[in-house]
Amino acid sequence: MTKAQSIARLKVVLDNVKPTIMRRLEVPLTIKLNRLHTVLQSAMGWTDSHLWEFYFSSVRFGIPDPDAGPDVHDARKVSLFEALEDCGTKSFKYMYDFGDGWEHSIKLEAVEPAMLGIDYPFLINATGACPPEDCGGPWGYMEALQILADPKHARHQEMKEWWPSYHKFDPQDLIQRVESLVPSPKKRPTKKAI
Repeated sequence: MTKAQSIARLKVVLDNVKPTIMRRLEVPLTIKLNRLHTVLQSAMGWTDSHLWEFYFSSVRFGIPDPDAGPDVHDARKVSLFEALEDCGTKSFKYMYDFGDGWEHSIKLEAVEPAMLGIDYPFLINATGACPPEDCGGPWGYMEALQILADPKHARHQEMKEWWPSYHKFDPQDLIQRVESLVPSPKKRPTKKAI
């Protein structure tokens, strides 16, 4: 695996939910893990309002918190390349919202040279709408889907009012959210004529 000018193609699947919610994206191999967190939030459709961590085998990366103990490595200081190499793995987990427990399985599908004319990060495709935040995790979400599917259920109307726009899955919105994370080209200072 080489890191210079390389991109990582990642397949991200939200665990423990049906139908499948999946994202496939490309990011620079040198992306810092805290930045990868931001890309995942945009690609999935989350609101970045909860705690998160990455798990590469048994090694945890996140934003260190004195209350959480010393076992969390600083995600701001480690690149995707370094985490993959140091932990010797091609798949890892991303946990979002420790209360609801949204676990994502991430697999490194390929490392390739960056393509000219493509700005990274880049969302290749998306399947399935992201669950609403604070709905009770995968189990609460699955229960809510069953209620929404059954017009005779006692809580059907309540659920429709709580999630009025849930079924509006818009991949273009996710693509735009990810594209908004592309770093702007740095302006070079202009030389003054002498």
